[in-house]
Amino acid sequence: MAIKPEILKKIEQLDAKYASIGQDLESYLDGLLYSNPLHYWDYIKVDALMSLQQPRTDFPDEQIFIVYHQITELYFHLTLHELEQLANNGRHITPEGQDKGWFDKLDPQLFVERIKRINRYFEALTHSFDIMRTGMDKDQFLRFRMALLPASGFQAASYRRIEIACTDIKYLVHHTKRDQFWDKSIKDQMMHIYWRQGATIEETGEKALTLKHFEEKYMDEFIELAESYQHKNLWQKFLQFSEEDRQNPELKEQLRMLDVNVNINWPLVHYKTAARYMAREESDVPATGGTNWQKYLPPRFQKRIFFPELWSDEEKAEWGKAWVDQTVFNHKW
Repeated sequence: MAIKPEILKKIEQLDAKYASIGQDLESYLDGLLYSNPLHYWDYIKVDALMSLQQPRTDFPDEQIFIVYHQITELYFHLTLHELEQLANNGRHITPEGQDKGWFDKLDPQLFVERIKRINRYFEALTHSFDIMRTGMDKDQFLRFRMALLPASGFQAASYRRIEIACTDIKYLVHHTKRDQFWDKSIKDQMMHIYWRQGATIEETGEKALTLKHFEEKYMDEFIELAESYQHKNLWQKFLQFSEEDRQNPELKEQLRMLDVNVNINWPLVHYKTAARYMAREESDVPATGGTNWQKYLPPRFQKRIFFPELWSDEEKAEWGKAWVDQTVFNHKW
């Protein structure tokens, strides 16, 4: 039987591909002959995925708590996947060490499309958060949470990486110290990043164990990441476009939407959930790990804005209030 020309061309391309890495195409073709069909459950690793939920108690709703946080981490992983590509102009280093380029240049339209992806990820998370807010029995939650100490969602390192990859660290310094550390080194700025004040003991001002463990594991990595991203974070990539491209309304709108999704909507749904489970008339229940959720979660207290130059003074003054979302984006939360 004659081999079609298009098949021969693909064989030649495969031969060139494997020759470039010192491999023999014929051996790989033998492997195709002997390999078994790929199944969905093997490709998605369903059995392994279902084995990752290991509750610490016998309360059934702890399973919901674990699964939703794992879903959150997967969406964060997708977000970082997009941010990494944008930062490196489409370059991606494979596990085998190959430098792959998936687009020729980072033009404004491609930039917009990738930011849209990230916005969809965060919108999916925000819209699905009722699974946490109303989808667990309150009594069960207040009981099983005590078995999780000092672990806390505060320790989600992927979320911190997203922040670092989106903007200059000076914009993440606690708002009361930004002027003081505006021109300091990345390391100095990281030492005063806003979230460090979110896990301190309110009575003493000392670090909670949650924060101590978190910094021991990740702080050096965060500083290194911030230094590597200081000229290629999302805001810096935007500034590298021409003046004309930076005036693209859709580009600016998607960046503003990202600011709202990450820095308003996401912490607000956490705040509403924490208030449902832990707010009391006489006193509030402390969060796991000792985090100060009442002052840490509300966006109006943190005033963290990835792209402040894209917002008016009035919008920044009203940051985190319902007016911003409802007036600018017509969202109802």
